[in-house]
Amino acid sequence: RRRTDGRASSAPRVYGGRMVEPTTPEGLMPGSSGAEEPLFVGHPAALPTFGALLLAILTLGIYAVVGWIRARGTSYRITTRRIVVETGIFSKHMEQIDLYRVVDYVVDRPFGQRLMGTGNLTIEAMDKTTAELRVVGIRTDVVKLYEHLRYATELDKKRRGVRLLDVEAG
Repeated sequence: RRRTDGRASSAPRVYGGRMVEPTTPEGLMPGSSGAEEPLFVGHPAALPTFGALLLAILTLGIYAVVGWIRARGTSYRITTRRIVVETGIFSKHMEQIDLYRVVDYVVDRPFGQRLMGTGNLTIEAMDKTTAELRVVGIRTDVVKLYEHLRYATELDKKRRGVRLLDVEAG
């Protein structure tokens, strides 16, 4: 595969159904180049769980249409610098968390979602407006995405000179 500038590029990665072209050399974690790079761009799955699939079969596909419309109303953009969640079909609402504000991640992969290849990611941040952000039902390797995000968070904190202090009462 050739790039437009004539240099050879490595194979593209697929996150969430949309191609994300790598900009870091092979073997390096995304974000190590210092530029903002997309890690996941897409929508949640229309049928994120096995139960949702069974419900779609029982309602002769009506629930699948409702799930598809609901999924199209939410879009996720996760990069090496920020996480952006946009919700709504007619009226849009956007929430954003910069990675240097993130204090914890929780990966949730219930059995029904593991069967369907989806997962959830909960991000806890030191943000006044958005203390917790949930990325629900994404069709990608959530554990790998978590590892990339954790690495990018540490790089962003180091780049900005942010340090967290754990203080225990006692």
